[in-house]
Amino acid sequence: MGQITVHHTPIEGLCILVPTVHQDARGYFVETYNQKDMQEVGLDLNFVQDNQSKSTKGVLRGLHFQKQYPQGKLVRVIKGTVFDVAVDLRKQSATYGKWFGVELSAENFKQFYIPEGFAHGFLVLSDEAEFCYKVTDFYHPGDEGGLAWNDPAIGIVWPGVSGPSYNGTASAAGYHLADGTPLLLSDKDQRWKPF
Repeated sequence: MGQITVHHTPIEGLCILVPTVHQDARGYFVETYNQKDMQEVGLDLNFVQDNQSKSTKGVLRGLHFQKQYPQGKLVRVIKGTVFDVAVDLRKQSATYGKWFGVELSAENFKQFYIPEGFAHGFLVLSDEAEFCYKVTDFYHPGDEGGLAWNDPAIGIVWPGVSGPSYNGTASAAGYHLADGTPLLLSDKDQRWKPF
């Protein structure tokens, strides 16, 4: 029997994976990736690269996608908590333009599989977060696209985020979390256009 449980989302292809965690007084052991288990649940994937990032509270990364060389991603958090989001960009999909989000944390061990054809982003909810992900294609400089994180046409509900009404830009100016932590976006992420 496999070591992962799969929870399908309302958007075809997106799924949440929950690995079996073996815990005792010493700590825990978990298989974070097992190709055989993935194949048994219908995810026959070829990952070519692992990435890791560290961010502080209020950092929002995204929404990113690769244009000509799309990447499938298997994402997880090894420290802290993030709200992770995928937006369906597959034009023939019944859920084109729809989004789904899930809280990933070091404590819940959840992983989020995002197939090719989605924009992806995340918001850090803890003081600090370390984010790991496997991808099915290499990063190609100059091939990156993006969407405005706050575009009302997509309507992502980022937990605890408040600020001014949408003014047609992805600027983070005036936006903050419930505890007053300002939203932090890269200059590039503040220039992405609406959907």
